[in-house]
Amino acid sequence: MIIIRFPDGASGQMLQNLSGKQKEIYEQLDNSLTMFEYDTTFQLLFEIKLRENIIEAALKLKDASVAFTSFKYSRFNPVYWTKGPRGYLLNPNVRPSDAINDIYENGQEYAFECSTAMVIIFYKAVLDSIRLSDFNYLFRGLLVWNWNYDPDLAIITLEGNEFIPGDVVYFMNPDFDKPIWRGENAVVLGNGLYYGHGIGIGTAEEMISALNTLRKNGSTTSAFMLQQHSRLNFKYLSQFSR
Repeated sequence: MIIIRFPDGASGQMLQNLSGKQKEIYEQLDNSLTMFEYDTTFQLLFEIKLRENIIEAALKLKDASVAFTSFKYSRFNPVYWTKGPRGYLLNPNVRPSDAINDIYENGQEYAFECSTAMVIIFYKAVLDSIRLSDFNYLFRGLLVWNWNYDPDLAIITLEGNEFIPGDVVYFMNPDFDKPIWRGENAVVLGNGLYYGHGIGIGTAEEMISALNTLRKNGSTTSAFMLQQHSRLNFKYLSQFSR
């Protein structure tokens, strides 16, 4: 359910001109049992657009030729990043926006696992949604590692199985063969599809089936989707909108 405290007429008119994916996001927000509250229609529009950008960032990462591997064997372009004991730190005098864009433009220089991929997707989507100067100010000194993220990225994890396109969910694999396959983080793309770095695009059943091929020999315990989801604090980020 969507509640807007102070609807804006001009923004309300824009809601009638949403694109296909934007309309799908709007309808799922509106039909949800969860109450989504906004101070203005603009905040709702910003969330819809940022969610769409998360989906686009996920699809672009899929095509960016980034390899899948554990942190031990991971790599980032040394022109922009320096590897430390806990993740990759932005090099001095490098703009965060340039470093994030390089992952998409020179994907062959990068290799990382699925949780890092989700954080990078969030950063890219925010970069494409807020003012460039604000992005570079908010995320100066950026450190990319696993689910480590700058507080200004404002990721929220909630319980429940009502997922909206642009959320991130987790498929757990209890009897994993190798630690890197203990589970798969995945972006909710809409229309019943998910994207996870290392597996690709598929339905929930296909994601589970893929993980089931990566279990210990003789295991009969199936992978499954956790009843939780992670999303950005869209209302907070809307103040930096382009």
